[in-house]
Amino acid sequence: MDTEAVRSFVRAAELGQLQHAADELGVTQQAVSKRIAALERELGVRLFTRTARGVELTADGQAFLPHARGVVAGVDRGIAAVRPGSRALRIDVLGLRSAQAVVLHDYWRSHPGTELDVVTLRVDDPRVAAAAVMSGEVDASFRTVPDPAALPGDVRMIHVFDSALELLAGPRHPLADAPSVTPAELRGLRIWVPGIAPRSEWAEFYDQLVTDFGLRVDAAGPHFGDEVLLEALAGSAEVATLVGARDRYTWPAQFGLRRIPIVDPVLAYPLSLLVPAHPHAGLRPVLAHFATLAPLPEPVWRPSWIRQEVQLRVSQSTSAQTVLPPSARGR
Repeated sequence: MDTEAVRSFVRAAELGQLQHAADELGVTQQAVSKRIAALERELGVRLFTRTARGVELTADGQAFLPHARGVVAGVDRGIAAVRPGSRALRIDVLGLRSAQAVVLHDYWRSHPGTELDVVTLRVDDPRVAAAAVMSGEVDASFRTVPDPAALPGDVRMIHVFDSALELLAGPRHPLADAPSVTPAELRGLRIWVPGIAPRSEWAEFYDQLVTDFGLRVDAAGPHFGDEVLLEALAGSAEVATLVGARDRYTWPAQFGLRRIPIVDPVLAYPLSLLVPAHPHAGLRPVLAHFATLAPLPEPVWRPSWIRQEVQLRVSQSTSAQTVLPPSARGR
């Protein structure tokens, strides 16, 4: 299908005049008419009827228009992907307070001229985010697909850095004054993580955490937002939660909440980027910035999908001098 014919159809539909569409596209009205006529022959339907004021969509034209807009948008995204500087780099993060957004902000502050668009897709299933990367809706997504076989063929997953977990507790909690805690000290305590979404990467993460350390992670109830969770922690002598060390949280001073590092081992939440096979030109310096982040202090626990990834890379090394990517060097 001639994508310029589709573009001509979309603009004529939106403007209601073939001449106006021709003027905007920089061609003659005759050229627009021929493109639309060829498109109608290919589809086997009439897309427009002529009126005294211009053109109006037929029922078939109305049905085709949203799909035609998608075709034009896809072509424009494809062109932008191979033209450096043609548009901002668009990266999906789980939340604007998350470690991903914090590290991206650090990158942008050190590269203030960077055209960067940080968005949140608000989807739980990482496969949906992978589809958004494949379609070009976003250039990269901070998501992890625990089963790499579920990734679309044109999408790669890159482990970029780890986020160490901390215990977040109120002043009445029995561990409130501890300088650090171990996973063994958390056994039997109620760790409240409301609203763990089925099929999400964090559901898989917490399942493995519970299995490996015997923790009591309570996902009961909907998540009404960070403010409600923080208020509940402040008034409780029993409940705590887990947060990332780089995650940005603020609360009133009277809450007296404590962020307590978890050690021996450090519990690492791995952060990966889903990227297309032919990534946006602006992604390379962002990945280089991630590679400069300090590794977590050993010993470190990671979920199985990262452990398997590291083992695979080590087994594929051809010599002791092989330099592994950052994600395989203790991230």
